[in-house]
Amino acid sequence: PTKMALRFARGINRVSSSVRCFSEGGISFQLTDEQRAFQLAARQFAKDFIIPAAAEHDLSMKFPHDIFNKAWEQGLVNAHIPEEYGGLGLHSIEGCVISEELAYGCSGMGTAVEANTLAQMPLILAANDSIKKKYLGRMTEAPLKCAYCVSEPGAGSDVAAINTRAVKKGNDYVINGSKLWITNGGVARDDGDREGGGGWYFVLAVTDPDAKVGQKMTGFVVDANAPGISVGDKLINMGQRCSDTRPIFFDNVVVPEENIIGSVGAGFKIAMGAFDNTRPPVAAGAVGVSRRAMDEAMKYSRERETMGTPIFNHQVIAFMLADMATGIEAARLLTLKSAYEVDQGRSNTMFASMAKVFAAEHCSKVVNDAVQIFGGAGFNTEYPVEKLMRDAKIYQLYEGTSQIQKLIISRNMAARDNLDP
Repeated sequence: PTKMALRFARGINRVSSSVRCFSEGGISFQLTDEQRAFQLAARQFAKDFIIPAAAEHDLSMKFPHDIFNKAWEQGLVNAHIPEEYGGLGLHSIEGCVISEELAYGCSGMGTAVEANTLAQMPLILAANDSIKKKYLGRMTEAPLKCAYCVSEPGAGSDVAAINTRAVKKGNDYVINGSKLWITNGGVARDDGDREGGGGWYFVLAVTDPDAKVGQKMTGFVVDANAPGISVGDKLINMGQRCSDTRPIFFDNVVVPEENIIGSVGAGFKIAMGAFDNTRPPVAAGAVGVSRRAMDEAMKYSRERETMGTPIFNHQVIAFMLADMATGIEAARLLTLKSAYEVDQGRSNTMFASMAKVFAAEHCSKVVNDAVQIFGGAGFNTEYPVEKLMRDAKIYQLYEGTSQIQKLIISRNMAARDNLDP
């Protein structure tokens, strides 16, 4: 499928902007024709391009530029950008459907393809029309990358502790500080010199150190080739090794006042609001990795024999696979629930955290059990489960650790009278 084909798919089913959760007969778990088209397109893309190249990129740790460009051509990158700025205007449900399929192929490549969405979401939610046209519009004109620059050496889960400063000087702001663990940080910089505008960063910086947490930070969109920006060496990660993760340094980087996202002091709220939209697809990625590990383990259990029978016929193995499947179904439904809520314009903060922590923790168990089913064969690179085990760990860490998700859930519980459906 091409972008044109996927745009046609959007026209098939304009009746619903999200999943058909309710029909005349009651609750329905059926995807719309449009959503099914995206699911099949992403599944075929993973089969044709991602899976064959996954092991090579895991070893080389090189960013999958060719695959990214193909995904961009097929409309699988920047799909959430509104149609008026050249995108497909997809909702969170569609993002989850795509994310699961790409992660099934390789979650490192899935992250490389989908990292743009996290950087773009603050602009989609809060930027003015001029900023959206300038920075979102260019992403649909060429296969560019952008990055979400929030985390710092001393501020991962504790975003309130960031030290990067933006000081107003005339009609500009001057940014100084450093960011760490920035996905797409290097490749966005590489795209910076494109004529007509290149890669860029969403940067969260403190503008009023004396204000309350919710008012002390401001979000900026910063061209990645701006003078004063430097990029550190690629970090060698346990898993998802083809994803480009680096530190970014800001040394007297001048940013025009009009590049503020939303308003001065609103940055923390905007940055956290982005997670309500991006955590469901991250949870879906964990579901994709879980599903791939289960499929690999299921296949191996039917081929490998001990005591005169395939090991699937041993109850202990069969029960491990049953637990995998049950948790995958539950994680997917919870993920789609969290996506549905935000697509309906309602707060999904608690559900997004529930989906992410449940999917991430189950993914960790699934890949561990998959390696166990493979036995010694699962401990080497002959089979993909050792890579899946390494890749899975990050789901318990990025976009908020599992512990942070539980903190968010419990605080939301305390703020409610009950959890009645």
